[in-house]
Amino acid sequence: MNKEYKSPLPDDYSDNTIRKIGVLTSGGDAPGMNAAVRAVVRTAIFYKREVVGIYQGYKGLIEKNFKNMVSGDVSNIIQLGGTILKSARCQEFHLREGRELAYKHLKEEGIDALVVIGGDGTFTGARIFAQEFGIPIVGVPGTIDNDLFGTDYTIGFDTALNTIIEAVDKIRDTATAHERLFFIEVMGRDAGFLALNGGVASGAEAVLIPEADTDITTLENYIKSGYRKSKNSSIVLVAEGEKAGGAFGIAKQVEEHFPQYDVRVTVLGHIQRGGSPTAYDRILASRLGVASVEALLDDQQSVMVGIANDSIELTPFSRAIKYDKEMNTKLLDTIHILSS
Repeated sequence: MNKEYKSPLPDDYSDNTIRKIGVLTSGGDAPGMNAAVRAVVRTAIFYKREVVGIYQGYKGLIEKNFKNMVSGDVSNIIQLGGTILKSARCQEFHLREGRELAYKHLKEEGIDALVVIGGDGTFTGARIFAQEFGIPIVGVPGTIDNDLFGTDYTIGFDTALNTIIEAVDKIRDTATAHERLFFIEVMGRDAGFLALNGGVASGAEAVLIPEADTDITTLENYIKSGYRKSKNSSIVLVAEGEKAGGAFGIAKQVEEHFPQYDVRVTVLGHIQRGGSPTAYDRILASRLGVASVEALLDDQQSVMVGIANDSIELTPFSRAIKYDKEMNTKLLDTIHILSS
């Protein structure tokens, strides 16, 4: 079971030894990361702690790319996509020597604890770093993939989902005009949360995700059922990690088996990561950012703050990384029913 987190009163923090908190963003950017950074900075200041922005993720730890943050540094960023702290790959942090250098820089700067905002890879690195050097770290789930165990939603998922819906709505216009079958590939790595929820919300005729096998005959039946209803076009959403090779792989099979269809492929790509975060992502990021600092000041460490049934919960990094998030595959039945 995950631990439900209840924030103590500010006075409970008076004896806490954490005086300076570092914050970084790592991995793929997600809309709402800036809102989370803003929340971390201002919450630390509220509780009379210093806060340091670490630029370019774990690379910034190794290169000592630090900046002391004040409230004004995070003004007017809640509405911005991307991350003002930047993100970067860092092979050096995979090595013990790189992590030792990162720890040395933290101690030189007087940083007592870290808030890391990112996804699975970010938390994997944080867990190892915390185990080796004993530094308290709390993670904030920021990824459009929504694939982390221990939270109902991750920061950026809702915005990416809305971007997909807007794009599919526009593609459907041209699909209808030309009587075409469109395969639209969406992000998500090996998780189909974006494709599945995007399929329901956009009225797609079918959705292909790694978590559920769909053979070519079944797919053709879904498509044909749509055309029998006097539809002159069809939309199929495909998760990028789908086993048959993504949208291009599926489209090739359909063209080979059913040449009567006029097939087109669209890969939405990194457009899903950008843009101003939705109200939901701003609220979620703000709540989790506040909770991450309060968790540190409550002596929590090596945990991810998440949202479950609208309550803040803490999940150990080991569980957030190890376990697969359960997907409601019954939504596939919903799509089939509504497209028939």
